[in-house]
Amino acid sequence: MGYLMSLLAVPCSAAEHRQPPSEPVKDTREKQVQLWKELILEYCKTHKIFVIDLKHDFPLFSNPAIERSLSHEARVAFLSALVAEGRAEWMDKGQRKCLVLWHRIQDWADIILRFAKDNGFEDSVMTMEELRTGVESRGTELHGMDRTVLMRALKLLENKGKLALFKGASTDDEGVKFSI
Repeated sequence: MGYLMSLLAVPCSAAEHRQPPSEPVKDTREKQVQLWKELILEYCKTHKIFVIDLKHDFPLFSNPAIERSLSHEARVAFLSALVAEGRAEWMDKGQRKCLVLWHRIQDWADIILRFAKDNGFEDSVMTMEELRTGVESRGTELHGMDRTVLMRALKLLENKGKLALFKGASTDDEGVKFSI
């Protein structure tokens, strides 16, 4: 018994008793966050959803059939991960509304330019509403586009000299002249 006690009394470094870091848990969590980010972006793209309001039910975050839903903290965490990647932006300081950018603003700008070229609008004037809801945009990603995202993409193109924006008497009269 004295021999066992002497073994216990031998000082050991703290490193010998330390557990290895829980890398599998961290890896699992990172994979979970990545999958949720991809799922949110794909869901929003498929359903043309640009804003997620955490004050309201969002179908992706709950499953009534099994009576399960993500906690508010998990919803914020997954959306914040998208924000950190530049794929979303909080619209308020309280993190209740999130603008989801399933295409980055530069990508939207490229889509708009391609749309203008493909439809022969190189030197044409269109209203913002024609771009978002007009006959020409039907069947394209532009149809039903969020106005905030559209304006940011158009301003980016204006800064690059690809178009000019015109103010109207109302938001329905605001226009764009492409100069591609």
